[in-house]
Amino acid sequence: QVQLVESGGGLVQAGGSLRLSCTASGIPFTIYNMAWYRQAPGKQRELVARISAGGSTNYADFVKGRFTISREDAKNTIYLQMNSLKPEDTAVYYCNAVHLYRSDMDYWGKGTLVTVSS
Repeated sequence: QVQLVESGGGLVQAGGSLRLSCTASGIPFTIYNMAWYRQAPGKQRELVARISAGGSTNYADFVKGRFTISREDAKNTIYLQMNSLKPEDTAVYYCNAVHLYRSDMDYWGKGTLVTVSS
């Protein structure tokens, strides 16, 4: 059974930092591209950052220079270091895993809430 479990969300003041983690089980982690998405109240889910199985990264424009995605294959875990947080970063953050060669093998975590107060 595939599980993606996010942690690290919480309440932080604007300008502060948080680090999210997502640990995967039930998949061969090293052949999965991983990503963080977020969904704010009343808005559609959007891509925040992606890291490939090989370690290449890309970011949404609205987080460039503030957020860093990384992966630790030995722990089946990805991270999202979030700095200089803004109230508009408030959202539920979701972890996503997509098989390197089969896009139909696509899994989601249940999300972790990040709230940034002004």
